[in-house]
This record gives sequence, C-alpha cells and structure tokens, in this order.
Amino acid sequence: MANPADVFAGAAGGLLFNGLYDGIKEVATKHAMFKDVLESVKTTLESLKKVVEDIAQLNEDLDRPKEEIDSLKTRLEEGKELVAKCLKVRKWRVDEKYKYSKKLLGYDDRLKKQLERLEVYAIRDGMETLTTVKRTEKTVSQIEWSSSSIKERVEQIETNTANLPMAVSRVEAMCLNIQAEMKQTQKEAKPEAWYAVPELPTLTVGLDGPLNELKMKLLNNGVSMVVLTAPGGCGKTTLATKFCQDKQVQDCMYVFWTEKFKNNIFFITVSETPDFYLIVQRLYRSKGNPAPTFKDDENALKLLRKFLKEEGQNPLLLVLDDVWSGSDSLLEKFEFKMQDYKVLVTSRSEFRRFDSYALQSLDFDNAMKLFHHAASLGEKSLDIPPDISRKVVEGCKGFPLAITVAGKSLCGQPIEIWQERLIKWSKHSSILDSETELLLCLKTSLDVLNKERSMVKECFLDLGSFPEDQRIPVAALIDIWTESYSSLDQDILCVANLHQITNRSLANLVVTRKDKPQGDGYYSEHFVTQHDLLRELAIYETRQEDPGHRERLIINISEDNFPKWWSEQKYPRMKARLLSISTDGSFSTKWHDMELPESEVLVLNFHTKNYPLPQFVEKMVKLKVLVVTNYGIVPSELTNFEILCTSSKLKRMRLERISIPSIAKHPMQLNSLQKISLFMCNIGQAFSNGSIQFSNAWPNLVEVNIDYCNDLVALPADTSDLIHLKKLSITNCHKLLALPEDIGKLAKLELLRLRSCTDLAKLPGSTGNLKKLKSLDISYCFSIKELPEDFGELSCLRELNMRDCSRLQELPLSVSNLEYLKVIGDDDTQSLWQPFLPIEGTHIVVAKENINLNWLPKFQF
Repeated sequence: MANPADVFAGAAGGLLFNGLYDGIKEVATKHAMFKDVLESVKTTLESLKKVVEDIAQLNEDLDRPKEEIDSLKTRLEEGKELVAKCLKVRKWRVDEKYKYSKKLLGYDDRLKKQLERLEVYAIRDGMETLTTVKRTEKTVSQIEWSSSSIKERVEQIETNTANLPMAVSRVEAMCLNIQAEMKQTQKEAKPEAWYAVPELPTLTVGLDGPLNELKMKLLNNGVSMVVLTAPGGCGKTTLATKFCQDKQVQDCMYVFWTEKFKNNIFFITVSETPDFYLIVQRLYRSKGNPAPTFKDDENALKLLRKFLKEEGQNPLLLVLDDVWSGSDSLLEKFEFKMQDYKVLVTSRSEFRRFDSYALQSLDFDNAMKLFHHAASLGEKSLDIPPDISRKVVEGCKGFPLAITVAGKSLCGQPIEIWQERLIKWSKHSSILDSETELLLCLKTSLDVLNKERSMVKECFLDLGSFPEDQRIPVAALIDIWTESYSSLDQDILCVANLHQITNRSLANLVVTRKDKPQGDGYYSEHFVTQHDLLRELAIYETRQEDPGHRERLIINISEDNFPKWWSEQKYPRMKARLLSISTDGSFSTKWHDMELPESEVLVLNFHTKNYPLPQFVEKMVKLKVLVVTNYGIVPSELTNFEILCTSSKLKRMRLERISIPSIAKHPMQLNSLQKISLFMCNIGQAFSNGSIQFSNAWPNLVEVNIDYCNDLVALPADTSDLIHLKKLSITNCHKLLALPEDIGKLAKLELLRLRSCTDLAKLPGSTGNLKKLKSLDISYCFSIKELPEDFGELSCLRELNMRDCSRLQELPLSVSNLEYLKVIGDDDTQSLWQPFLPIEGTHIVVAKENINLNWLPKFQF
C-alpha cells in the first residue's frame, strides 16, 4: 500500500494540487464572480501544501501513522469535483452562481480549519522528533564501557546515530521554518483575520452620527454588550471597525475610552456555524499562548472565563461579527460581569436579551458621495449627466453595498451602459438582476430561514405583495396568513411570526396606538415597513420559476403596460396560490383575462378614482382572502363587485379607502364571508339609508372591523341579527353616536371594541345581556358619561379597557359583581373603582402612554 506521505510529498501530491490549481484558474477566467473566493482557496492550498510536505517528512522520521494527512486527499478530490461543477455553470444562471459561490466559501472554510489542525500537528511532530533525538544523544553519553556486550551495543548505536547532529539541525530548522511560515501567514492574513481589527475602506460616509450613538450606548457603565443590527450590506462591520479604530469620543465622560483598549481588542468573525472551541483557541493564540484542548463545553467555557479575566485586567473590547440568528447561547457564553469589559455584536437579527442599536441606510447626500467614490468618477463625472448618477443612486435605496457594487460595475463604462442599466430597472427589473455580489449578500439573510421549519421565510416573501414605500397593515397580513398556513391559524401566532421577521432585520414593525400594546389582540394600528431592497429580494425569490408555475404571482403594471406573457396569454392556467397586482394612477382599468384555479389570496393595490374588479376573479373558485387597497387620497369607486357572489369560499375581505355605496349598487350575498374589515372607507351613507344590510349581504359574519371611517354615525339596523358574530371592533370612528339598542341580541359576542369613538355618549341598555362578552374596550371614548345599570351582569367579562373616559364620573353599583376582571385605565379609573374594591380576582392596571408620531399618515405621490 502506498505511503500517504508519498502521495503528498511526491509526484502524485503535486498532481492533486496542480490539478486543482488549473481548475481554479479556468473557473476564475470564465466566471468573474467566483474570482475573489477562488483566490482565497488558492492561497489556502499553497499554505496547505507547504505544511503537508513538512508533516510527511516528520512522520517518516517518527515512523508515525499517516492518518493525520490522509483525509486531505479526500478534501482535494472534493475540491476538484466542486471546481468542475463550477465550470459548467451558465453565465445567465444567477441562482446557480449563488449556489456554487456558497459551496466554494464553505469549501474554503473547511480547508482553513484543516490547515490550522495540520499546523498544530507539524509543530508537535517537529518538537517530538527533536526531543527523541536529544534523548538518544543523552543516553549514548551515559553508557558505561564496562563489557564487550555493551561495547558492541554502543558501536551499533553509534552507527545508527552517526548523523545525529545533522538530524538535530534538520529538525530544528524545520520547526523554525514552520513557525516562521505560520507567523508570516498571520502577517499576510487578510484584514478580516479572526483576531485583528479589519482595515477600514478608503472612504466611509454617513457613520459619524451612528458611531457617536453607538459609543453612548456601549460605553455606558451599565451596559456590557450591544447588538448592532441591520440587513446585510448596510455597513454593520464597517461601523464596528470604525468603533474599534476611533481615537476620540465627544462626550467627556468617555474621552479616550477606545485608546484604553489599545491592543486588547479582539475582532472575531462568527458567521453561520460558530465553533465555540475554535473561537476560544484563537483567543488564546492571538496572545501567543498555546491553543488549549477541551474535554467538553463546560471546560471550554471555564477556559474562556479564565482568558477574559486575565486579559480583562486592562480594558477589553470583544467584537463578535456576523452572528446569525439562533446564536443566543453563544452570546450568553461571552456575557461576563467584569469592569471595563465590552462586547459589540453585529448581526442581521435582534437578540432581545441584549441591548441593540439599529443601523439605518444612507441618506441621499452620503449615498451620492459613496457612489462617486466607487464609480471613480472624479473629473469623469462631467461625462455622466448628474440626473443619470442620481437615478442610479436612487435605485440603490441607500444600501452601502448596493451603491458600491453598482458604482464599481459602472466604473469606466460608456454612458450607454449607464442608460441601459436605468432602462432595465425602469421595466421593473431589479438591481439584484444585474449585481450578483449584492444578491449573494442579501440572499444570505434567507439562507438561515431555509434551515428552519418555521413559516418565517414564507411570510417574508408574502410582504412583496404590497407596494414599495408603503406601510403594510398587520391586519391585512393576519388575514392572509391565517388562511394560507395551518400553523398560523390565530392572530397572535401571526404577530409572533412577524416579530421573528423583524428580529432578523427583514422588516420593521411600527405601532401607532397611543398606549402601549397590552396583548389585547388589537392590531389595527400595527404596520410593517420594509427597505426597498428587501422587498425586491422577496420579489426576486418569487421569480425563480416561470410565471405559470410561481406560487406567488406579483405583478406591477405601469400605465397599461401589462407583462408580455400576460397580454399574449402565454400561460392559459396559472398555478399561483397568491396573486398580487399593483397599478399606478395612469391605469385605464382594462383587464386581460387570466385563469387562476388554485389562487386562495388576491391582493389588489391601485391609485385610481375608479377601479373595477377584474372579471377573471369570477373564476377564482378557491379564493379565500381579498385585500383591496386604494393608495390615493380619497376613497375610490369600486365596481364589478357583484362578481364576488360566485366566490363560495371567500372568508376574509379587507377594503381600504373604498366608497361602500359603490359596491352596494347591486344586490349581493356572500354566504361564506366570516370577516370584513373596512379601513378609511366612506360607509355612512350606505349604512344609514339601508343600501347595505349586514344580515342579507354577509349573514355568516363572525368578525367585523371598522376603523377610521369618519362618516360613520350609526351601524345598520340589522347588525344585531348577525347571530354568529363574535367580534365587533369599531375604532377611531369619531362621529359614531350610538350602537343599536338591541345589541344584547348578539348572544355569541365575545369582544366589543369601541376605542376612540369620541362622540359615543353611552352604551345601549341591553349591553348587560351579552352573557359571553369577555373583552370590552371603551378607551378614549371621552363622551361616555355613564354605564348601564345592569353592567355587572356581564358575568364572563375578563378585561375592561376604560382609559381616558374623562366624563365618566361614577360606576353603577352592579360592578361589584364583576369578579376576576382586569381593568385597564388611568389614575381617574383607579379612583372610580376604589370604593368597590376589593372584589375577588379584580385588579386595576394603570397603563402608560406611548408618545410617538407614528400615527401621522404617509402618502406616496
């Protein structure tokens, strides 16, 4: 059997390495996007080859088994196979390029880890060989010449050790060479080396403000760890680097803090699969100490604490860069109470146990500075009209990585190339289609989601169904998700899932309600905002298949420019589960036909004053959810609404800024509808003149939500005939004067929310008949002066929100019967209830006000 050492030290080893070198060169020439990672692989291979040759020689001296380097043969063959596959990738297959770029990065990481192990083996073998030789010399010098037999043995030893001085010199030289090479490798390591602070880019913009804010947060005496969060490509690592290299802190209480850290700054890149043992070993080696070995996690943690305690005698700063979601336990290992010990974490995800700082995207001026630098315009900027540069920068959405990548790709290009790029973007193509490096960066945000069984990725992709730069109502997402995913069949599960999305910096949650959320299920004032590039990423992901086979069909129509595949009827039957169509203010409302037999969700976004429902909706036999949103200023006339009468499975409908009289012109009956939500709609006329009769149009309603409908004075007279109704929520309808007097007929009603109905003067006398009512919200109903005398008959009532009912001066005596009740209010509320307390299980919660400007509307013109 061939000696494994010979495989690497001889010709065969050369063939393995050289074959891989040749493949790397060929791939780098064919695919520029692989160039950087292949260069890293090549550098690692060169270091490996030197170390392997040394190990092979030392193993031969020690007559040691060769299994330590035997596995490298398999690793090299793995590399050859991977490079061969990269060669076959077609230039236009962006998804394949991304796939194999990830594989190459992983392969390089595995090579580097193997190199570190082999370097340790090389030093061990060298020192062991040296020790063995010197022991032999010592033994020879101590032998006594007392007998001929001993003399014969010594003569034999002398023969065997005739070249001992040469062997000693060779081994010593080899050890020195290995150590010198390791030191040289460390010196030549890229700035992203695990123990050294990276070099800053030649130009950084827009980070001075965030830097000062981050200093104030982390250098506070009561804070030891801060998580710096933002989506990929926003500059988290750059800001962390700038923090490490900063020499001045403006606030006098922190002057020269970073100077105190001096060389006690450790910058460790953690990445997707953190190796805690390796991190601790690297910390030890970064200070010139031997890399420790560990029996188990507890032992590794003990040695980490020992290291931090020893090094923490001086101010110590630890940066954990690129920490992925789900690494809470790793961060906890570095949580250590010690004076002058600080940990800065960069991550795309939030870790709620630790303080966080969210880095925002660049403003336009700073984005333009960075773009000019990346495109190396300088004096050449005169050749590129300013409006073209401006449009390119606007297309990058303030993402530093997007700006840099776009600038470099356009550097030195003729103006026609610039114009071509803008033309493609204007046709609803994405910057992600043209900039592979940016795509690779952003897609890593989704990689971790692919490994999870949660619905986070699916729900993230659904966010692309709503227009750019617009708030997404959480209530609309709840409607979509509860009917689309069996694991999210409750509102609270949907919102919990949304928090997972925001924790990963894939979206932001904005709450506009005046008081802090109480877990009361009120989400009408919760909205999602999303960076434009993240929205484009979601849409890009949905477009990986041809339109006829996509699970989500997201269509944006400018003027009357339909997608070619639609106008030419290329796909007679679409397989989409979700259909989203967004049109602008110039759309003529003329629809082409489409067959969508599998669609369960329809999202329609528009800006026109008149909007007809597409006729093809009539054939969407599986439709469960309809979300219609007018993004104009005034409510729109919605026509052709009667076609929904054929939708036998439609359960949820949300209408925003719609004139309800326009949909009441024709008789309709939606027997399957269980939930209707009306937001900023004109409904007063239709409700008051009887053109809308709840019990006829929607007889099986379980939930009714009416919000910000400013012309609502009274509900339809037959509201109390909705025998299945469980939830009635009327909020921010300031002109509502009264509820139906016979509201007590709603025998199944469990929730009645009348929040911020400021003109509502009283509750109907029959309210006490709502025997199943569990939650009542009359907060901010300033005009209510009294509660019904039999209010205490609400035996199932468990939560009563009556904050800011300023005109309510006394409570009926019957409230003393309300046991196990949570009353949410203010100081006045507490005074009202004080005479009746104690009541078994009943307690008062004084809510805190949430002062913000999030309620201000944002319109896109």
